[in-house]
Amino acid sequence: MAVADEQTLDPSMPPENVVRSPLMRAVLFVSACTMVIVGVIGIFLPGLPTTVFLLAAAWCFSRSSARFQRWLWYHPRLGRPVRDWYAYRVIPVRAKIVAVLMMGLSLAYVAYAVPEPWAWQVLALILVPAAVYIVTRSSTRPTQH
Repeated sequence: MAVADEQTLDPSMPPENVVRSPLMRAVLFVSACTMVIVGVIGIFLPGLPTTVFLLAAAWCFSRSSARFQRWLWYHPRLGRPVRDWYAYRVIPVRAKIVAVLMMGLSLAYVAYAVPEPWAWQVLALILVPAAVYIVTRSSTRPTQH
């Protein structure tokens, strides 16, 4: 089975849903730009996820600027993880490993550093289902026969 070409599997962009408030649009736009910057840093810095920040930026752009929403969606490097998540709920293996590792380290740190035993238990109630969700998502795009 060969992986289908980009045109065939490229989903259409989600609809624009820009908010009316100029102040809220500005806040969302600045947030989106910040998340894109952090996501790009994550490409080069191990342990810092990229995809999650790009997904958040895509949402903020969809609510603040249709132009920048299109820019991120069709960006040759940054757009693919956003499109893959939107269309197929795909999380790359590297992102899964980093996410689960960071959750595990956070849980271990809280269990060690916080004297109250309930703190790590509450955190585990949140992080374990999140880790299971991440691990059970597909790691690759569907193929076309």
